[in-house]
Amino acid sequence: MDVRGVSAGDVELEYVSEAGARKRGPMKQLWPVRFESVRPERRFPAFRGQGDWCGWYWSATCGGHVGYESWLEQDRLVLLDFDPLVTGMASQPFRLSWMGPEGKRIRHTPDFFVRRADGTGLVVDVRPDERSEPRDAVKFAVTAAACSLVGWDFARVGTPDAALMANTRWLAGYRHPRVHRAEVAARLTKVFADGAGLLDGAQMVGDQIAVLPVLFHLLWRQVLVADLENVLLSANTQVRARLAEEGGGDAAASAVAASW
Repeated sequence: MDVRGVSAGDVELEYVSEAGARKRGPMKQLWPVRFESVRPERRFPAFRGQGDWCGWYWSATCGGHVGYESWLEQDRLVLLDFDPLVTGMASQPFRLSWMGPEGKRIRHTPDFFVRRADGTGLVVDVRPDERSEPRDAVKFAVTAAACSLVGWDFARVGTPDAALMANTRWLAGYRHPRVHRAEVAARLTKVFADGAGLLDGAQMVGDQIAVLPVLFHLLWRQVLVADLENVLLSANTQVRARLAEEGGGDAAASAVAASW
């Protein structure tokens, strides 16, 4: 596939391995690398007066930190971490380059590489419409075409849905496994088997101060499910235990998948 005279099959890829070695070669040869485990291809800048905010997000999925270069990228990391179909992710995973129509080398570093449970890959660029320039559109188009050639998906995403993002941010505060208490979790799963109001169900289990963190942790893990897309979580939110026949999280992940 050609994009403005650029052959996606000639795209080169450069990355830094988990061991710290920089490697480079044709994308069509290097695509089997486990890019969810590589080091960031470049450092995250930090300087006085910078417009974006860089940092590191602790991912429950990865069991470690993943970098981001803006608040919007952090939001997308939270959504990826919440998605049960995601098994790994890396930020600034590699740099792509290709020869442009004017004979100049064009370079592009995608924001994230994502590994899904079925083994497929997803490359993500985070850029809202209002910040996407024509030259960016060309880079995204070439990246998408090159990804397609090696069997990966590509997504250019912007600002996520407000309600889903607010709810997921809240639940992310309870994502760490240390929040889990097996006895309380078992009782919550039983109480919410047929559905109940969030606070009413928590109070049926015990002291809400002790129970609510576990409840939010189970919502984060999607052992318990609620409508996170349309309204903000509240005391009256209807919560239910996820049914075994729902496919191990596939149905619960639909809201997150739709945001890509």
